[in-house]
Amino acid sequence: MKNISIKHCASAFLMLCFFSANAKDYPVTNASAIAALKLQPGDRIIMKDGDWKNQQIVLKANGTEAQPITLLSEKPGNIISSGNSTLKIDGNYLVVDGLAFADGYSEKDAIITFTKTSDHCRLTNTSIINYNHPDKAFDYKWVSVFGIHNRVDHCAFSGKTHQGTLLVVWLSDQPNYSQIDHNYFGPRPDLGVNGGEIIRIGTSEWSMYDSYAKVEYNIFDQCNGETEIVSIKSGHNIISNNLFYECVGTVTFRHGNNSEVSDNYFIGNKVKNTGGIRIIGENQNVHHNYLQGLTGTGLRAAISLMNAYEKPELNQYWQVKNPNITDNIIVDCKEALEIGSGKDSKRVVPPVNIILEDNVIVNPTKLIVYNENVKDASIKNNKVKGTTSSEDGFESLKTDLVRSSGIYQIKGKEKVPFWLNEHIGPNWKIFMRDIKTD
Repeated sequence: MKNISIKHCASAFLMLCFFSANAKDYPVTNASAIAALKLQPGDRIIMKDGDWKNQQIVLKANGTEAQPITLLSEKPGNIISSGNSTLKIDGNYLVVDGLAFADGYSEKDAIITFTKTSDHCRLTNTSIINYNHPDKAFDYKWVSVFGIHNRVDHCAFSGKTHQGTLLVVWLSDQPNYSQIDHNYFGPRPDLGVNGGEIIRIGTSEWSMYDSYAKVEYNIFDQCNGETEIVSIKSGHNIISNNLFYECVGTVTFRHGNNSEVSDNYFIGNKVKNTGGIRIIGENQNVHHNYLQGLTGTGLRAAISLMNAYEKPELNQYWQVKNPNITDNIIVDCKEALEIGSGKDSKRVVPPVNIILEDNVIVNPTKLIVYNENVKDASIKNNKVKGTTSSEDGFESLKTDLVRSSGIYQIKGKEKVPFWLNEHIGPNWKIFMRDIKTD
């Protein structure tokens, strides 16, 4: 059996060498030249310097895990896809690296689309900046992620001023396992209407299906499009280790169940209506987040648990059941916690079976707002400092807090925030500003 194993390994190695030796580089100057290529695993398409205005680029091919097919820019960040240029990624094991979209807008489709048949494809080191339709009510996405096991990483997206979510992970009847990481999401103004999220995972129609998407190590900088910065509309997603900096809105469990928001940083710097985490649905897990200087109240409280409809449709508010809210640090926020937020004549069903334990709250204007009487809740071991408010389940903080890496941390449990040692955004330009905490 050992001889067979060695023989198979040798054969696989020789096959890999064969494909590597036969991989080709194809310099191209327009989208038509890309479409005409007969690509094989390991091939690279190199976008040459020149006029890439009004180019509908389609990368349609099949690479392999060992030999992906790559579309890259000869001058990352300097060759601009402008006018009505778009990109479609269609196939398996495809990589797009170093593109830049600016000075234009789409007339119909998303600027960048991973198709429904895309699998293990990657968009990296790419930017979309101020790619806005002159009609601010015109709705198109900047990035649409269909397919499975696709990744968007080390990109920069900034200045979206027209209607529509910036990046959408679309669902099907199978989990997608999408990964959105190490990206810079720059300022977006308040649209004043719904549909201005930065990231949406799913839709209300697909909200009871599981997604298993991950959103991690991203910076959201003054992303103010609407109340929801990240809108979770599906099951089993993880939003972890992100920075939400002066964002007027919240990370919202809008539809679906069994998702997690953990180890994130919400820095409001007392900007008006900056918010934290809004909980709707069942078995949502909120832990080890840091929230500081948030001024939002009600739906935009640092942590808000909403009331629900009695018999909700898929696009309405479902009851909060079994939320797990533990080990969060909330500092200098106007309203640390609100239970039963959004209560009105229709939203009358209160949260139940709340676990609210081991959180640290410092200098809140309001510690906790009860719009409902809680039932079957475990509210205990929460530590408070800087308020005279007395509530069951909250006691005086005796552990020292220290200021480390610009934020308050529990002494002996300090850690370096990710943005101080992780590279965020494209490697050809620094988009992020200095992160300051008041």
